[in-house]
Amino acid sequence: MRGCVRLSRLIALGLALALAGASVSAGPAPARVVSINLCTDQLAMMLAAPGQLVSVSELAADPHSSAMAREARAYKANHGRAEEVYLLDPDLVLAGAYTDPATVGMLRRVGLRVVQFDTVKSLDDTRALIAKMARVLGHEEAGAALIAEFDARLKTLRAGETTHSAALYHPNGYSLGNGTLADDILRAAGFSNVARELGLRGGGTVPLERLVMAAPDLLIRGTPLPGASRSEAVMTHPALAALTADTAGLRITSPDWICGTPHVLDAVETLVTAREGLQ
Repeated sequence: MRGCVRLSRLIALGLALALAGASVSAGPAPARVVSINLCTDQLAMMLAAPGQLVSVSELAADPHSSAMAREARAYKANHGRAEEVYLLDPDLVLAGAYTDPATVGMLRRVGLRVVQFDTVKSLDDTRALIAKMARVLGHEEAGAALIAEFDARLKTLRAGETTHSAALYHPNGYSLGNGTLADDILRAAGFSNVARELGLRGGGTVPLERLVMAAPDLLIRGTPLPGASRSEAVMTHPALAALTADTAGLRITSPDWICGTPHVLDAVETLVTAREGLQ
């Protein structure tokens, strides 16, 4: 009797796993798709068929955040609120791993299909994310073509060896170390990441004095927003100014670095050009 119960449980578990897999890959292509996450916005705009994607998040049209701000203006903007999304009558909602759990839960409780996408930590993750988006939208051939294009461009850009050091430095001394997309972008362009060498894993703070002592060949900073917050103060510190005077500098735009889309290769290309200028 116990064996029968155990067998029935295994069958039920197998069915549940099969259904979970089907939720990502099987069934007809969704006709009305709504994205409520900046990164899924951009991948969906790249892979959706005409008329399939009906709304993207408001951030998608923000040029400070999105690499596809111009394209996003062709879509209805949403603010990621459950009631707002429900009224758009989607048969698929695209969300991020860290989208408000209450919103995701409410959408699922009212019967909407929600597929969440992880944040990426490497260029390889970007490839996997493209493939997943292509599956859920029902356009796997388009996804395969986009991945092939991504791989071909990366192959032409990727540096054969690490020749220089670089440091990312943002307000409040924030930087990105080992296990981050930014770290992989730097290494693909032929730079060692100072934050990684200082032992930083993920995102965190690098004290200004340690940055100065590391003396990177390239200092990478974001677009300044003076007065936006007190955390900006470190960006005008005399020690940082002195380091900048002796070090090559690069201002970056965040959109190319934020999401796991083919636009990350624009960041790699910018860095490759900067590295060539150091030689």
